[in-house]
Amino acid sequence: MPADPSGFQPSAADLHHVIEVRGARENNLADVSLDLPKRRLTVFTGVSGSGKSSLVFGTIAAEAQRLINETYTAFVQSFMPSMGRPDVDALRNLSAAIIVDQERMGANSRSTVGTATDAYTMLRIVFSRLATPHIGTSSAFSFNSAEGMCPACEGLGQVSEIDVDQLVDRERSLEQGAITVPNFAVGSWYWQVMAGSGFFPVDKKLKDFTEREWQDFLHKPATKVKEGTLNTTYEGLVTKVRRLFLGKDRDALQPHIRAFVDRAVAFTGCRACDGTRLSAAARSATIDGVSIAQCSAMQISDLAAFLRSVEDPSVAPLLATLRHLLDSLVEIGLGYLSLDRPAGTLSGGEAQRVKMVRHLGSSLSDVTYVFDEPTTGLHPHDVQRMNDLLLRLRDKGNTVLVVEHKPEVISIADHVVDLGPGAGTDGGRICYSGDVAGLRASGTLTGRYLGHRARLRERVRTPRGALAIEGADLHNLRDVRVDIPLGVLTVVTGVAGSGKSSLIHGYVAGREGVAVADQSPIRGSRRSNPATYTGLLGPIRTAFAKANGVKAALFSANSEGACPHCHGIGLVYTDLAMMAGVASVCEECQGKRFTPKVLTYQLRGKDISEVLAMSVAQAYDFFPTGQAHAVLGRLNDVGLGYLRLGQPLNTLSGGERQRLKLATHMNEKATTYVLDEPTTGLHMADVDQLLALLDRLVDDGNTVVVIEHHQAVMAHADWIVDLGPGAGHDGGRVVFTGTPAELVAKGETLTARHLREYVEG
Repeated sequence: MPADPSGFQPSAADLHHVIEVRGARENNLADVSLDLPKRRLTVFTGVSGSGKSSLVFGTIAAEAQRLINETYTAFVQSFMPSMGRPDVDALRNLSAAIIVDQERMGANSRSTVGTATDAYTMLRIVFSRLATPHIGTSSAFSFNSAEGMCPACEGLGQVSEIDVDQLVDRERSLEQGAITVPNFAVGSWYWQVMAGSGFFPVDKKLKDFTEREWQDFLHKPATKVKEGTLNTTYEGLVTKVRRLFLGKDRDALQPHIRAFVDRAVAFTGCRACDGTRLSAAARSATIDGVSIAQCSAMQISDLAAFLRSVEDPSVAPLLATLRHLLDSLVEIGLGYLSLDRPAGTLSGGEAQRVKMVRHLGSSLSDVTYVFDEPTTGLHPHDVQRMNDLLLRLRDKGNTVLVVEHKPEVISIADHVVDLGPGAGTDGGRICYSGDVAGLRASGTLTGRYLGHRARLRERVRTPRGALAIEGADLHNLRDVRVDIPLGVLTVVTGVAGSGKSSLIHGYVAGREGVAVADQSPIRGSRRSNPATYTGLLGPIRTAFAKANGVKAALFSANSEGACPHCHGIGLVYTDLAMMAGVASVCEECQGKRFTPKVLTYQLRGKDISEVLAMSVAQAYDFFPTGQAHAVLGRLNDVGLGYLRLGQPLNTLSGGERQRLKLATHMNEKATTYVLDEPTTGLHMADVDQLLALLDRLVDDGNTVVVIEHHQAVMAHADWIVDLGPGAGHDGGRVVFTGTPAELVAKGETLTARHLREYVEG
């Protein structure tokens, strides 16, 4: 190694220039060993289920995070998620890993884009120094502090109104079961306290209550009463419902209670603060006539422009930092958001890009950044900006690891690792490791598809009518009128924030006969898996019961056949008091989830745990006829042949969840299918299979509407609806409708330009 011109002599510390992975066997990885260059951009490619996430997230990032967590005290670790050591022989030269994934940002109702990026914190300090009239410190502008929040809505910006008729049946008395709230059935403890309070008669119909009885029944504050021999507290029904159900995080509620809350409670904008969350004093202070609430409601691109006109030496460094942050959000394609946008409403792709901007401003270097398909939700126009940001992170001296399918991102990599050759048990091996030029010449599936182009349809289908949308004005839509043709494949395009989701989810999804397959999490516990979700477990249990002459319930891990030690989960969760809880394989059933007796019953030489361990493709051959074969065929058709039947749903990616929902909907009598970015997580070769499936759906007489950025899907469409021309208030209009050929020939939109380049190769 040559001497450093600065005078530093090279030492042993300079030799750790690769991350060494030796013998990785997590999930389907087949004893993988490789070296990854540090301070470089490495892209991981391969078909869905090939092992990319197992290597990058499940092995490298997981071990880096686990080792960092182990440096904290036992007390601090007790607040952290439990992380087992990945199945790998050795990992050397790891640096601290920061995962920038597509997990939605917490649905905490107090978290906004402004608070999540610290932009609002900086803006509060600027207002506390420069705004007139002067109202105090920066906390006076915080809707999360007592002095800054609106007292009416407590800084939430909205108030809940309860529909009393969803709580009670006025035609009944208490003893006839007038209360319809969950857990208030006649005879229950809550019911006994109300009935024994003495504030109203239990045999009188609610509609006949006096005004005083009605007020006591619904709104009486907590009051000490005697119930039998016990002293207890009585509170009115509405008061109690607010405390029991509305004071808790919605996602933490049981499903039937969540459904009740959704039915009984309507959230409306707070009239006291006009939804701004802030006190009257905070709203009264302005800079150049603009309040902090107005700043928060502006598009970030407009706010950045406004702050360029604000000058004051006392906050100059802070203003410069804030402007840089806002400019970065604009640069990454999020200029259409506003700081007051609730963080929980961001899509997975938007959430990932917000997190990315946070890290761009970090002073850290020599960190490993791990990205999961950072181009999700990005129009081809925005992918170049994403590439620039990935390269900037690398150039700060960081190691950047990216799981990605888009050729535009693969092309900028310093190093590419291609896994495969197939999915599941057919994957988990290194097919190629080297530079992009070598990948093109490698003959691997990814190498062959790098230059692949889907062609425009030679003949588009003729619509058999249209679904009319008129006067659409949700979010940024501007009185949109457009026809969605029936009986064809329509692709809705436009840059992120142009109004695609608002148009389709707002005006098509709710109609009768429309099935929506999106990427949102599938509600269910860690017991849920593809077999239970699709209804596949039913015919499998029936087949086992018939073959063995026993009850079908024995073959459900949620019923009689469950291992009593782990309750059919296959894992035992141990709480270690001050330490983080640990999940370990159940010693009684060895993770098989069923009792030994149940495992003695076989179907064609396999027990129930062996069948649930099969991949969809293996099970498709194992069940050659009947309902199970049909369900498995649909799962194969949507590209999920590699999934195990018993794989927990919480381990699936957004794209896998979407394809699982699609397979389930294909059994319904839907006539219109709405898909939101179905190419997410799909290798270029798998996109061809998806296009064939969409064709089949249309040829079977259905209408298919796809929100998509992938040019292969655009080229394959019968009809395109393009929104724009930009994002936020620069979007919300239909800028083109017609066939893909017409868009390429005469379109002048951003989509037209990129599709033209794609088709011409």
